[in-house]
Amino acid sequence: MRRYLLTVALPKGRIFAEAYGALKKAGLDLPQVEDERALLHGKEGGVALLLLRNKDVPVYVDLGIAELGVVGKDILLDSDRDVYEPVDLGFGACRLSLIRRPGDTSPIRRIATKYPLFTARLLKERGWVADVVELSGNIELAALTGLADAVVDVVQTGATLRAAGLVEVEVLAQSTARLIVNRQALKLKRALLKPLIARLRQP
Repeated sequence: MRRYLLTVALPKGRIFAEAYGALKKAGLDLPQVEDERALLHGKEGGVALLLLRNKDVPVYVDLGIAELGVVGKDILLDSDRDVYEPVDLGFGACRLSLIRRPGDTSPIRRIATKYPLFTARLLKERGWVADVVELSGNIELAALTGLADAVVDVVQTGATLRAAGLVEVEVLAQSTARLIVNRQALKLKRALLKPLIARLRQP
């Protein structure tokens, strides 16, 4: 196993470039990503970079494989991982919303979502009784085909919903990219992490 000064977990996809840029601007000497198919970047003794699926970022940070990471608040809301969340980075804005077919006011008995923990918690808080169906593909299709009475999904512009002929009934939570830190690493690598957090907090 190689020894790194620091290991950073970043999500592949839409917020990667902004997350990478924000950390570089804050003075973190991140390795170049020359081949996006490679999962681990960096040289021994320097900063290592892990490219992960969104939902895996809190897992790697919580279990200490990575000392810090960047991930959307929507992912954290659906995670049971215990990570420190010191900075709202402000980019990658989206929202978690309840979505239905237009004019559908029938009781919600089944909800499809990529966010089962968040959705189950919402149902409990509101006293609703409904089955939660976890899907990983096109969530809108569940509402269109009648698989579910409603879906809980992430919305950015709403264009996909409009194209599918669905409506956003209610915004349940707002999301932006967050810096997350392993709690033990915050103590063990305080000299590295505290100044980085302070720089990222600057406007």
